[in-house]
Amino acid sequence: MRYFYHMQFVRVVGQQELKKHFITEIKSGNIAHARLFYGKPGYGALPLALAFVGYLFCDQRQENDSCGVCPSCLKVQKLQHPDLHFSYPTVQTDANKSTLLIDQWREQVNENPYFTELDWLRRIDPKERNMIISVHESQDIIKRLSLKAYEGGYKAMIIWLPESMNPQAANKLLKILEEPTPKTVFILVADSHESMLRTILSRTQVVRVPKIDDDEMKVYLRNSEKMESSAIERVVIQGDGDFIQAMSAIDSMDDSATNRDWFIKLMRVSYRKDVLGMLDWAEEVSGATKDRQKVFLEYALHMVRQSMLKNYTGDQLTRLTQDEEVFLANFARFITGNNLREFMLTFSDSHYYIERNANSKILFTNISFQVMRYIHAA
Repeated sequence: MRYFYHMQFVRVVGQQELKKHFITEIKSGNIAHARLFYGKPGYGALPLALAFVGYLFCDQRQENDSCGVCPSCLKVQKLQHPDLHFSYPTVQTDANKSTLLIDQWREQVNENPYFTELDWLRRIDPKERNMIISVHESQDIIKRLSLKAYEGGYKAMIIWLPESMNPQAANKLLKILEEPTPKTVFILVADSHESMLRTILSRTQVVRVPKIDDDEMKVYLRNSEKMESSAIERVVIQGDGDFIQAMSAIDSMDDSATNRDWFIKLMRVSYRKDVLGMLDWAEEVSGATKDRQKVFLEYALHMVRQSMLKNYTGDQLTRLTQDEEVFLANFARFITGNNLREFMLTFSDSHYYIERNANSKILFTNISFQVMRYIHAA
C-alpha cells in the first residue's frame, strides 16, 4: 500500500490554501455549521473533510495540524469516534442504512481515502447496481444527530456523494441543515455541485476543491514515492492535478511509450481512412487488460487537450514530452472547435463503458471509426 492516512492535514496532498483557511476557522471558533466540499475525487475533498474533523476534535491541537496521538485523534484515525458520523450511497435493499456498511467504509477509507464512486460500489456490490442515499437514510441521519455528543464537544456528519440523494431524502434534511443542534457540523462531499438541489446549496457554505498544484504534487512524489525528477515530470503531466490519475500514471510508467504509440497509430490510420489498419489497431488495444485500456483512454484525453492548447497558446501552456511535441507539431491542427467536444466525449464515455465491462473489441473499433469522422470534420 503506497498511502497510509492519519486523518491529518499533513497527509492531504497539496491544497495548502484550503488547509490554512480551515485551521484559521477552527482556531477562531467561528465554524460554519454546514458546508459543501466539491471537486473530483482525486483533488482530495474527502481527505480534506476528514482532516478538518480530525483537527476539530483534537484535544491537543498543534499550530498547523492535529496532534495525531491524543485519544480523540486515535479514534478519528480508526473512524470509530462516537461523535463522527458518516452517510454514503448504498444499493437499495430492504436494509439500506449506511451504518450497516460501516466496516466496509472503514476499510475503504483506511486503504486510501482517494477513491471514486465506482471503487465504493465494487466494494459493496459485485453486481454494481445503482446506489442512492434514500429517505430512510435521511431519517437515520436525523436520528443519529438528535443524540447528545458522547464526549461533550462537537458532533460531525460527513455525507459523501450527497448528489446521489433522491429529492425526498434531500428535502428531509433541509430543516436540520438550516437549524442543526448546537455544535453540530455537516460536511457534504460531492464530485459536483451542479446536480444538487438549490435548497441544499442555499443552506451550505460551498467550498470548491481545485486541482492539486503541480509543485505540491511534485513534493508529494519526491518525498513519498522517492521518484526521480524525469519520472515525476511525466506523472505530474498525466496526473493534471488529480491524485488518482497520478497514481494510475505511476502504475503504468512502463507503458507510457505504448500509450503514445497507440495514440499516434490511431490518428494516422484514421486520417488515412485505412480501414484494415483501424481494425488491426482495435484488435491490438482490445487485447490489453482493462486497466491498461483505461490508462490509454486517459492518455488520449490528455493528448486531445494538449492539441487544443497548442492551437490556441502555441507552446506556452502545453505539458508534453519531447516525442509528443514532435507529433503534435503536425497533428494538433486536426483538433479544432468543430470536433473537440466529440473527441472528448468519445474517449471519456469509452472510459466509462470499459469500467462497466463493455465489449472492448467493439468499443475500440467504434472509437477508430469515430476518430476518422472527427479528423475529417476539422
